[in-house]
Amino acid sequence: MLRHSASSHILLEDSMTLSRTTRARRLVVSGACAFIASVLISSSAFAQSDAPPKVDIFAGYQYLNPGGTVPTVGDPNNPMPFKLPGMAKGIGGSVTYNFDPHWGLEGDAGYNRDTSSASSEWTVGAGPRFMVRQETTAFFLHALATLNRATYDAGFATHNGIGVILGGGMDLTLTKMISWRVFEADYVWAQHNFAAFASPEFPSLRRPSFEGERLRTGIVLNWGGAPAPVPAAACSVQPTEVLVGEPITATATASNFNPKHTVAYSWSTNGGQVTGKDTTATIDTTGAAPGSYAVTAHVTDPKANKNNEASCTANYTVKALPPKNPPTMSLSASPTDLVTGGSVNLSATCTSPDSVPVSVANWTSTAGTVSGSGNSATLSTAGAPAGPVTVTATCTDSRGLTGQASTQVTLENPPPPPVDKALEARLSLHSIYFVVDHPRPNDPKGGLLATQQQTLIALAADFNKYLENKPDAHLILGGHADHRGAPAYNMALSQRRVDSVKNFLIEHGVPAANIDVKAFGVDQNLTTDQVKESVAANSDLSTEERARILKNIDVVRMASNRRVDVTLSTTGQSSARVFPFNSTDALTLIGGREAARKTTAKPAAKRPVKKPATKPATKP
Repeated sequence: MLRHSASSHILLEDSMTLSRTTRARRLVVSGACAFIASVLISSSAFAQSDAPPKVDIFAGYQYLNPGGTVPTVGDPNNPMPFKLPGMAKGIGGSVTYNFDPHWGLEGDAGYNRDTSSASSEWTVGAGPRFMVRQETTAFFLHALATLNRATYDAGFATHNGIGVILGGGMDLTLTKMISWRVFEADYVWAQHNFAAFASPEFPSLRRPSFEGERLRTGIVLNWGGAPAPVPAAACSVQPTEVLVGEPITATATASNFNPKHTVAYSWSTNGGQVTGKDTTATIDTTGAAPGSYAVTAHVTDPKANKNNEASCTANYTVKALPPKNPPTMSLSASPTDLVTGGSVNLSATCTSPDSVPVSVANWTSTAGTVSGSGNSATLSTAGAPAGPVTVTATCTDSRGLTGQASTQVTLENPPPPPVDKALEARLSLHSIYFVVDHPRPNDPKGGLLATQQQTLIALAADFNKYLENKPDAHLILGGHADHRGAPAYNMALSQRRVDSVKNFLIEHGVPAANIDVKAFGVDQNLTTDQVKESVAANSDLSTEERARILKNIDVVRMASNRRVDVTLSTTGQSSARVFPFNSTDALTLIGGREAARKTTAKPAAKRPVKKPATKPATKP
């Protein structure tokens, strides 16, 4: 009992001493790890040095304090505690494979021995390592899972345990292949089971935990890794073409230089005067002769001994000053004839022969009120007398040169009752447009799309109502075809078109006696300029839509000539030739959506089609 009590007393004292030592050890290791972590975090703001080595190998001296108390060999029911001493004699090494500049997989081994107590300890482990590399230094943290082997009591007691090693350190670069590990500070923890030497009554000896520290220093050998990239520079100028006297901005972008060094820029050019010492320079082309020139940037790192220069070149063109021609301008109005009190959409087209920016302003009129700015305006004729009205606008370019244009609108007094003037105008509002090469002889109803049918339905309803007051009124239908195809073919095609419109109106109640038809073929076809004017005057189109239409003006001109015009006999008013660009089947009318045409057209009964003896090369 006395021996057991004495052992317990010794264990208690050792436990208290171990607790104080462990706390001190934790403070030291925690402080070291906190220092390394702070350096890593602060260093991460800097760019990295050359590409890291693929493999680095460390070998050097290590000191180990196991930080464990173990039972001696003897009676398990009355074990004697033995505190493993600090082991100053030791060697250590590690091999790390680097996946990128920061992360690597580390394998580690270490051995320490204390000859006075015949104690030793092996550690073998592996785990991830995080490193931040600077130009001359590198800081790292690692976390290793380990196998811990402790031998003591003259070698009679040996046991393997598992544990971890947490810590980090600092390397100092000596050459590309050799570094000096200035220090490595690690916290070493392991769990052992000495059930053979201590009974369950002594849990702290039966399953002790080692909590110690390890210090290392030595040499690191580095292998592999890509060479440092060659410095480079890229130059650009904006704009690339200028008139004599206009400035140019040159920009240089350097790469692969040491990001911690300040590089110097110098600029030169063979055309004009260049000013600038940094990444951006200005070229003054005043006095430069027209021609092609180049600007060159030379980038230098004065702190680097090699791979410290790069240069780049960008080309630009100086053009002669053009003559100062005033802008040219045209105006259009839609409609050009209307009853007083209505509104007119005005559109201006202004260009500079010298390709300088232009703007339109100063809209005026001899009657009515003009409102709007830029290229579009509206003329309100409320309160204006009947007669011609002249609208004028001025175009000014960026140099102050001006051009002027005008257009005329004719105002008419409202007709006396009982004629419904609005109804009369609506009767001649829209021409009817057909699909390419329709209707065909074997399909007299083909090519009259849904939107055009709706226009005719509205026309039939309005004209039937108009006949109540004007029973002698006639609708005059004029058929047209585009320029493709033989004259005889086009004349027959335009005849089929007016017949198709006439039959449709008759089906919707318009008396056949009040409809006159005439085929024109390609006679009276609209010209490209007329179509352009119609597009410009079409208030339903946006600026972007007009631009797309004008790019395909030839196709649109042909589509605009595949039509039937409507004229009201009592007034002589003809339908406005406004192509339905925004209709759902507009592309089918133009000829660019065959699938849509098949879907929209009225299905015909299946029957064999005879192949014609001759087939026109093109479709009007």
